[in-house]
Amino acid sequence: MNSAYPASYYAASANRKTERPALNEHLTADVCVIGAGFTGLSTALHLAERGFSVVVLEGSRVGFGASGRNGGQIVHSYSRDMDFIERHYGTETAKAMGDMAFEGGRIIRRLVKQYDIQCDLKDGGIFASCNKKQFRGLVDHKNLWEKYGNDQLVLLDEKEVQNYIGTERYTGGLLDKSGGHIHPLNLALGEADAIESLGGKIFENSPVTHVQQGEKPVVSTPQGQVTCNYVMVAGNAYLNGIGDLLPKLTQKSMPCGTQVITTEPLSEELQRQLLPQDYCVEDSNYLLDYYRLSGEGRLIYGGGVTYGAREPGKIESLIRPKMLKTFPQLKDVKIDYAWTGNFLLTLMRLPQFGRIGSNIYYAQGYSGHGVTSTHLAGDVIASAIEGQANRFDVFASLPQYPFPGGRLLRVPYTAIGAVYYDLRDKLGI
Repeated sequence: MNSAYPASYYAASANRKTERPALNEHLTADVCVIGAGFTGLSTALHLAERGFSVVVLEGSRVGFGASGRNGGQIVHSYSRDMDFIERHYGTETAKAMGDMAFEGGRIIRRLVKQYDIQCDLKDGGIFASCNKKQFRGLVDHKNLWEKYGNDQLVLLDEKEVQNYIGTERYTGGLLDKSGGHIHPLNLALGEADAIESLGGKIFENSPVTHVQQGEKPVVSTPQGQVTCNYVMVAGNAYLNGIGDLLPKLTQKSMPCGTQVITTEPLSEELQRQLLPQDYCVEDSNYLLDYYRLSGEGRLIYGGGVTYGAREPGKIESLIRPKMLKTFPQLKDVKIDYAWTGNFLLTLMRLPQFGRIGSNIYYAQGYSGHGVTSTHLAGDVIASAIEGQANRFDVFASLPQYPFPGGRLLRVPYTAIGAVYYDLRDKLGI
């Protein structure tokens, strides 16, 4: 049990530092949510808005995992886009998922406005191409998203993209005006406050040790219990220690780490040189780089994939060269923070929704598209618990495959894949 946030820029600039209490009593509720990341918080908040009594149990702190350590970018759709979904699962499934593909960002903006969440919300995001093939992919990307209703897209050629990103690295870009970026930990903390304002209860440092299934599930922690009508499992990459219930979930997914560095505050002139419109950016490589300016003018730069934690010095040595390849003008800038955090990868790179029995729900495995997909998930699952399960069933109908070789071989297999994709990025193929 760890009550401290990992050292990061987000933790250092969090709006709330005080801990919530651990559960030390026996409570009853309509729904017990396991995990206070974006999936759990969104689910609990949407349920509380519908009048359900909710208890959220978090093993560490609100937003402790990927929700409080990610790049903070509002990127739409899923890690696999609708063309992939249509090829593999049919036009009906693609249409249903496409209808929801841009909803997560709208949910975030509604919550920020409705509950006055101070999380440095800014509009606009760019997908940048590193070669001509990737630019052709952005043209296809624009056509695909416009087919599903996104009319906020602008294609940028090699010259135009330099008006938005102060580098000669890119062959073009796709601006999504409906994208954007936020301080993710402060968004999570603000959502937690909103849950409590509606009567929900949140307990930190309360790892779940057992879930007793049945008509009235009982969720146990070291010092307390919650008896409820429904359980929502939202541990994502941080599931462990919950008896025999969850091996079924952990076999279908693999935690992977991404690495992030943050510079010292930059001068206003340098900020304008790097990102004059203050949009966030991700490139089009398989192992992509992503970056943006923070609310106080630091450059937050992340990329790559890792398997297991790394020391801050090692993270800086890996990510700083990527940053300098994009922005060589930062060669003398100091790095103030470096950290890593796990996201959850699935074999098909699509989120996994489902039920265990009739009253235990789960959602996991956003495969790098978690900021928006988690917020969508909360609304979809709250509706399912309320009795409107049609959207939930679309996700739940997707096949959920275990990794080949089981838990023992999933890391080396995926690491080999990462090497392969890194080579493809370098060769531009």
